[in-house]
Amino acid sequence: MFKSNLFRKIVLLIIVMLIPIIALYFYANRTSSEVLRQELNQSNMNQLVFFQDQLSTRFDTLASWTNLLTHDPDIKSFQDIYLQDKQLNLDSINLIKRIQDKISLQQSSSNWKSKLYIYSPSLSRVVTERDAGYYRKEDIAVKHGWQVQPYQNGEETSYLFSWSATAPFLTAAQSENANTIIKVEFDSSNIQDMLDGFKTGGHRDPFYYNASLGVIFNRTADRPFIQKLIRQLQDKPMPEVENRTVRLRDQNYTVNIVKSQTTGWYMVDYLPLSEIMKPIGDSNRLFYYSIGALLLMSFLAAYLLYSQVQVPLKQLIYGFQRLKAGDYNFRINVKGNNEFSFLSLRFNSMVEQIQELFERVYLEQIHVKEARLKQLQSQINPHFFYNCFSFITSMAKLRKHEAVVAMSNSLSRYYRYTTRQERDLVPLEEELDFVKYYMEIQTMRMNRLVYDIDLPDKCRRMELPPLLIQPLVENAVLHGIEPQADKGVIRIFVSLEHQRMKVVVEDNGKGMTGEELLQLENRLSSPLDETMGCGLWNVQQRLRLRFGETAQLSFRKSELGGLGAMLTWDIDEKL
Repeated sequence: MFKSNLFRKIVLLIIVMLIPIIALYFYANRTSSEVLRQELNQSNMNQLVFFQDQLSTRFDTLASWTNLLTHDPDIKSFQDIYLQDKQLNLDSINLIKRIQDKISLQQSSSNWKSKLYIYSPSLSRVVTERDAGYYRKEDIAVKHGWQVQPYQNGEETSYLFSWSATAPFLTAAQSENANTIIKVEFDSSNIQDMLDGFKTGGHRDPFYYNASLGVIFNRTADRPFIQKLIRQLQDKPMPEVENRTVRLRDQNYTVNIVKSQTTGWYMVDYLPLSEIMKPIGDSNRLFYYSIGALLLMSFLAAYLLYSQVQVPLKQLIYGFQRLKAGDYNFRINVKGNNEFSFLSLRFNSMVEQIQELFERVYLEQIHVKEARLKQLQSQINPHFFYNCFSFITSMAKLRKHEAVVAMSNSLSRYYRYTTRQERDLVPLEEELDFVKYYMEIQTMRMNRLVYDIDLPDKCRRMELPPLLIQPLVENAVLHGIEPQADKGVIRIFVSLEHQRMKVVVEDNGKGMTGEELLQLENRLSSPLDETMGCGLWNVQQRLRLRFGETAQLSFRKSELGGLGAMLTWDIDEKL
């Protein structure tokens, strides 16, 4: 059993104070960590999206060149050269020169290194910034969208991106029938330049990735690590925008992924979670050290209080335990001259007073209670005898001698029961036999009266104070049955449920209204006065004196139509 003492209370107080502090800190720490992680991931993601948008804008800008040039007047004139003359004359050479100037101007408008090609299938010639030569047939194979061709650039794999447009547009499927084909292409080194700039801006190691083609690294990329990362990313489908956490090299990394709608390539960036959480980790360690120091100092203070205060109190605690066990002869051996010796002296004085009061006052209270029980019992008996002798007198006047004899026999049995009641408790079976004597007398008085007693076998030996049930039956006869001329029914039944006894006496008499029932119960709870009959009040008082405040006499409307009186009390679980 837990023994509550000063030391435990102090330790418990410390724990109670620390628990909400630690709980609130952990909650705030977890929330701030999650918010920080989300904000960093979102910031990184936003920068990736912005960077991907920049790339897409560059791609779209280069692709728009081909559409713009198809509407250029000189290029349209270049389309008509074949229709006029298959040989290049001076005007054609000047036209090509103007076209080359426009190609150069267009290429210089972007900081990406790109190259424009204008093909004339009719002349079997291609015009670039510096040349106007012949081309191979496979060079004009036009496909929709951006085309990517990997090639080896030394030991490194590079990629050539190209976009083509035809004039007229409907000849795209059969490029050999087109009047003009315009193609723009650039090398992946342009993307590497942007990746390098993006990495310099604070990101760890961004790269451009396509599952079917390969990877475009920044120039200082950790390529072995990125290859391992790509193998993990390939374990499940990659959505257009995603944030993942992967574990590599014995630590966790947050990976942000953004897909380009223009090219279908993914921009990927990763960052170790340890770098994100490092400030929070430092703060956590400082907090843990502080909590540890606080706990150590708290337990040290508790121990000092225990050694200086709790040890002297043990003797007092032991004395109270002996007092609780009923040992009123125990005295504390007083030593020293301090606060605890003063408490010990007062304890000894208190025990002496308690012992005296217990031996004198408590025993007197027992005698008073027993005398009160006898007095209450004597108050019930004269009231009942008065009613019985009144009945005998009435029967004698009517010359009903058999009724007088029967009444006399019943009274003799009743008198034997009452006069030999030196016992405080009687079996319930005997009490109900006594009630049967009374009911036999009443049925002789009223032929229209019938009664029924239901006593389960398990309740026969249950004990209660004598003469508790008879006043309830008498009350039912006098106030319920006698005022009416119809057949009278009185039913008595006993039950035991959940270690609580219940004895119910009910009749089919005129009954009482709800207000009358409330007034009756209030009168039973009030002190006895001269205007109140003592029968039911005595039953209530005797029942509570014997079984405690949980015992009660209550009233209700009977199922038979009259009044129901109910005695209830708790019994010992061992019975």
